[in-house]
Order: sequence, then C-alpha cells, then structure tokens
Amino acid sequence: MVLEAPRLLRRRRFPRPEIGNDDALLRVEACGLCGTDHEQFSGHLFGGFAFIPGHESVGVIEEIGPGAEERWGVRNGDRVAVEIFQSCRACERCTAGDYRHCRHHGIGDSYGFVPADRSPGLWGGYAQYQYLSRDSMLLKVPDALDPVTATLFNPMGAGVRWGATVPKTGPGDVVAVLGPGIRGLCSLVAARAAGAAFVMVTGAGARDRSRLDTARAFGADLVVDVTEEDPARALRAATGRGADIVVDVTAKSPGAFDQSLQIVRGEGTIVVAGIRGGPMPAGANMDLIVYKEIRLLGVLGVDVTDYEAGLDLLAHTELPLSSIERGVVGFDGLPALLESLSNGDLDTPMHAVFAPG
Repeated sequence: MVLEAPRLLRRRRFPRPEIGNDDALLRVEACGLCGTDHEQFSGHLFGGFAFIPGHESVGVIEEIGPGAEERWGVRNGDRVAVEIFQSCRACERCTAGDYRHCRHHGIGDSYGFVPADRSPGLWGGYAQYQYLSRDSMLLKVPDALDPVTATLFNPMGAGVRWGATVPKTGPGDVVAVLGPGIRGLCSLVAARAAGAAFVMVTGAGARDRSRLDTARAFGADLVVDVTEEDPARALRAATGRGADIVVDVTAKSPGAFDQSLQIVRGEGTIVVAGIRGGPMPAGANMDLIVYKEIRLLGVLGVDVTDYEAGLDLLAHTELPLSSIERGVVGFDGLPALLESLSNGDLDTPMHAVFAPG
C-alpha cells in the first residue's frame, strides 16, 4: 500500500527484490500502527513523495544472504521484529551505542518513510514483503508471542524507555501516566516492572473511558478522567503526596503539561513523550519548574535495548493482553482504519494492526 498523497493510499505491485550477501527479505505477518502512521496519512507528516508506510513490522525471514545471517544472528524461518532505524555499526555515534543518530542513516531512510522509487521500493510494513538492507537491526521474537501480539514490541519498548529507563523508576516510586493509549498502558506495565509502588493513569472524556478500564485491569492503582476530577488532588488524596515521576504520553494536548507540573512532587521528574500540537495554554504555570526544582526530560523514540526488554515483558509477564481493544485489518481495511485514527473517532481501537494475510 503506497501513500501517494495525503489520504490517498493505493495498492501497487513491486518486483520481488534480488537478495545478495548482505541483505534479506521479510515476509510481513503483522505491522502495528501508531500516531506517526495516521499523521503521515492525514498529511501532517507527509514527506512530499510516495512511500510505503509501516514501521512496526513483525515477520519471518523469507530469504537472507550469508553475510546478513552472520551480522544479524538470524536465519531463514526466524520470526523477527524490525527496528525502524538503521545503523552502520562503524561511525562514532553507532560505536558509542547512539545508533539513532548514525552518521550515515537517520529519519531519511528509516523504515516506513523511504520513497517508493528508491530501489527496491519495499521499505515499509504495509506490504506482503519488506526489504531489509545491510544496516538493518532485527530482534528475535520469542516463540511464545504470535505476530500480532509481537507488534507490541514497539509501544512496549517505548513504555520501558519512557516509564522506567529514562526517569530511573525504582522500588517505592509513585508514578503518574498521562494518556491511556497503548503507549500509556505500556508505560504503566514498565513502571510496575521497575518496582513502582503506586501508578495513576489519566484520560479525558468518553473516548478514554474503556481505556482507563483497561489500565485498571493492567494494575493501575488509580484511574482519573481529568474532565471530571482534578488528577493532582486525586493522587494526593490516595497517596498523601505528589508523583515522583510523571510520564506524559498525551498527543496534541497542551493542557496536559500544566497537569504534569501540578501532579509532580518537588524535585520530581517529568518525562515528556507526546507532541503538544500547539502553544502552551496561557494558564500554564511554568514557574513551577523553578519553584519545585522539577527535572524535565524530553524523549524521542526507543532503542534496541528497550525493545528487547519490551519483548521480554510481553513474553514472560502475566498480562491481560486479551483485554486490549484491538483492530486488525488487511489491505482493503487500511484506508478506513487510518481515516478513523486520524479523525480521532470514538470507536478507534487502542491497538491497530495491519496483517496482510
């Protein structure tokens, strides 16, 4: 499925790539969708060229060269998840572990956002097959995970990084997660796994009610609809204090940042993972950053270490995964699903997945 222009997603056939020593071909089984997908579809992130979207791919190695097999540690028939970024493994950024800022790669050739006219064309997960170039990074999927569930490697990896690794969440911490979508849910799971003693999850309005119920099923101690209740007051009533860590994964919700400032305790940490989508509201008390000596951290993306931790959590932690509202569509259902996601319809699933079969 090629996105030729905003809201214009068309099926197109490509020749099967010839695989050499250093590359491979993935038979796509499932590809998760996130906010980036529907922002590409709606035109907010459209690059001005036709491309195959999809950057949360899970599938089986269909064909692989001997050099790639040795470099990646995988072989024909292995089920893998594909990291969105590529790594040359040789520049100073890659050797230091910061491959997301590789000197030879980056957003311009990240999977799911490469021009379709760049040979061999199959650079995204909305397809039967995805080409894997020499500098790809792959993660083996545990046998316990089916392909659709395994697409949670991306949001769960984000949850690990945002909800545990970056803020250094530890035993006894009080954590507040703002936003009950799939990444908020995964941040809840990761904070719990890191030892958090109390986790609050917030949402806003009718669309989030079922998602807050899911958060409760996943172990949230407190869920709050911010249209009906003040989250800072509710947390203090429940715990006697503010949050050690606030993880804000809301999207296009400028007011949520002010809530973070109110919820966090003095000398606490706020992790900002969601894009505001506009200027801060005039009522935001930015002085609280100074008065409360807040540690404010912005996060962008995930890395392989946290993806691996996310896959491990999915495979070896007892989680009520069946309670996640999931929508799985094939080629014909993709445009309507993306339209629904980009419009913010009330009935959009928490976890959206493309499965070509």
